Amino acid sequence: MTEDTQAGKQAGGSAYERAGVSIDAGHRAVALMKYAVARTHTPAVLGGIGGFGGLFRAQFTGTDGSPMTDPVLVASTDGVGTKTKVAVRAGQFKGLGADIVNHCANDILVQGARPLFFLDYVAMGVLRPEAVADVVTGAAEACEALGVALLGGETAEMPGVYVEGELDIVGTIVGVVDRPKLIDGSRIRAGDAVIGLPSSGLHTNGFSLARMALDGLDWQQARADLGGKSLTEVLPIPHRAYGPAFDALTAAEVDVRGMAHITGGGLVDNPPRIFPEGVGMRINTASWTVPPLFELILERGNVARAEGFRALNMGVGFLFIVSAEQAEAALNALQAAGESPWIIGEMTEGSGVQFTPQREGVSS
Repeated sequence: MTEDTQAGKQAGGSAYERAGVSIDAGHRAVALMKYAVARTHTPAVLGGIGGFGGLFRAQFTGTDGSPMTDPVLVASTDGVGTKTKVAVRAGQFKGLGADIVNHCANDILVQGARPLFFLDYVAMGVLRPEAVADVVTGAAEACEALGVALLGGETAEMPGVYVEGELDIVGTIVGVVDRPKLIDGSRIRAGDAVIGLPSSGLHTNGFSLARMALDGLDWQQARADLGGKSLTEVLPIPHRAYGPAFDALTAAEVDVRGMAHITGGGLVDNPPRIFPEGVGMRINTASWTVPPLFELILERGNVARAEGFRALNMGVGFLFIVSAEQAEAALNALQAAGESPWIIGEMTEGSGVQFTPQREGVSS
């Protein structure tokens, strides 16, 4: 060992480590997550983990195994926002992986796409291998549940860019749909029924508002207004996946004319993204009970109800639009699949979303 090398060791390891980046920590993170990632690999994945690019052999077939006539790739990229800060405060990182996978999968589900593979990006100022492994393991488990290959990803250590102790997460998903079965909302008509499915919590949106509203509370305390649970228990609950619900409707031969994933923009801004010209939606706000967590956020943050319906999902995670004639069959199929669906409203002539009965702060 030369004097220069010895001096470097005494000064705190390699020059790169003194600059704040540990290559060994990166290798340890990969080792911790490797088995969970490998479990998601189907025969369509060529090669193992660690290549410069993930290899996926494209064989586009429908759920019944028959070849697609005109396969169309559908892709989406998203993050989990400031839910990462909630995870840090709660010391719970695994749910973030499920959050990003399910969020992305739900986004492409809106167009009827089946997810094929997923890529993740996790970045920190100072790499914590166990935290990164928790995130990616959570993502891998969500991928496995949906039949999606976790094809690759990136773990980045970026001192000076990210605040120490914090992290950032991004996910990209690629799926496929046969063009004749593409769902774009163009067949939606006034009179169609709108079916709601419950969210599992805030999902991955509205956490900046939630943290502002709830910051002064004891997050560890069991609260009567949260059914005896603490904020540390309810805030990190992962975003749920709605693919199985769609599969249940398809199996029951229900014609789904449109879908909406209720993310940022809530029930105000998300549904109109699929409306054809001249068609709007009327939502009956008395058709479900807004979960206590959302009510607590509105109360503590002094948030107008109108803003709540736009910034938060208010307990509604996904919408299916079907003909009025098929509404009962759709409800039965969803209930048989273990869902708790309800008729949340109907399609109308007009535009945008109307809320009835009139609630304080919610314009109709």
